[in-house]
Amino acid sequence: MKRVGGGGKGWTGEGFDELLRMSPETKKKKERKEVVESKRKPNQKRECHCRKALFQLCFGTMSVPAMDSFKSVLKFITNQRTTIGYSFMAIFTIGGERIFSMVSFQCPCNRDQNFAYGLTFLLGPAVVLLAVSLFVSTRLWRLYTGCCLNPRKLCPRGNCVGCLSVFVKVLAKACIAPIMWLSVALLNATFYECAVSGLHESAVLTVFCKDKGPICQEELPRVPCSRSQLPANQNMELLSMLRAQSQILGWSIIIISSILVVVGTCYKNCLSQVSYLQLTFWNVYMEKEKERFESFAEDYATKLAERNLKSFFDNKRPEPFPFPNHKSWEEISSIYTFKKGEQHYSTLQRHVEREDRDYSPEKHPILEGEEGIEMA
Repeated sequence: MKRVGGGGKGWTGEGFDELLRMSPETKKKKERKEVVESKRKPNQKRECHCRKALFQLCFGTMSVPAMDSFKSVLKFITNQRTTIGYSFMAIFTIGGERIFSMVSFQCPCNRDQNFAYGLTFLLGPAVVLLAVSLFVSTRLWRLYTGCCLNPRKLCPRGNCVGCLSVFVKVLAKACIAPIMWLSVALLNATFYECAVSGLHESAVLTVFCKDKGPICQEELPRVPCSRSQLPANQNMELLSMLRAQSQILGWSIIIISSILVVVGTCYKNCLSQVSYLQLTFWNVYMEKEKERFESFAEDYATKLAERNLKSFFDNKRPEPFPFPNHKSWEEISSIYTFKKGEQHYSTLQRHVEREDRDYSPEKHPILEGEEGIEMA
């Protein structure tokens, strides 16, 4: 059916013949439907405009404050990432200790096995956490990498005291997770009860079984499992003594660690060669240098890979590519120690500002196979 114009203005010839063949009711329904559709189009346009206005109101005018708030939160998280990281570490340590205690740990309650079993659960995770903390320490690998072939890298420029202080700082930072584990495990006392109850030392037996008779010495290993043949009051007394000793040790570790951290920080700041604000600037600079180094390294690695692949597939000689030589990489990879006479904040800055700096590029990249290091 064809219609001239819209909104009931008229019909064409073919449409008029078809209209004559329709019944009156069908004609009325058809006309009502067209009238409704003609009225619906302006409404749809208005709804579309309303949706656009609502979208602009929500995401156009409110996007700036929302983005500012998001940036503020992101900046806070970035500035406090050390504190947040230690908080998560503490939460995971507490959760891991509870899982070990409730799921995995089952004290054998045997004189010959209690000590080894309890001590393994008490110290084993601490040793693993220490190893993992050392493994992920960037400063340790900067200090250690290549020192077997060149021992002088451990003490560049003859500053062995500075390198020793760096190693102490790395070790102290790596001890945070193990100390957290030991503190939480000792405060819970489950592992300590099992380990100490299996000791054969006469001094230990005298402390716990004083005035309790020889049966106490025989039943002490079964006390953590509540399977001893001792009276209930003596069993509870022994458990209380074991838990009290464990918690005292736990709090002692926390207190001593806190004192050492405060004293060490005060001693370090007292001997600082720079002011507090300059030290703050130094820390900010090191963070920014690390971020930008990763960005530059990724960019240059991409360009070098594209250049090598292009040379390979085009079967042509590669274009010259300026790249730092091996000596430059060695110099900027060493641990930096601040000196008053030098206004440098990193080994990178000291290297680029050297007057006798070697600008010759690396001719042959050191990706060694048969004669040296094989890159995976």
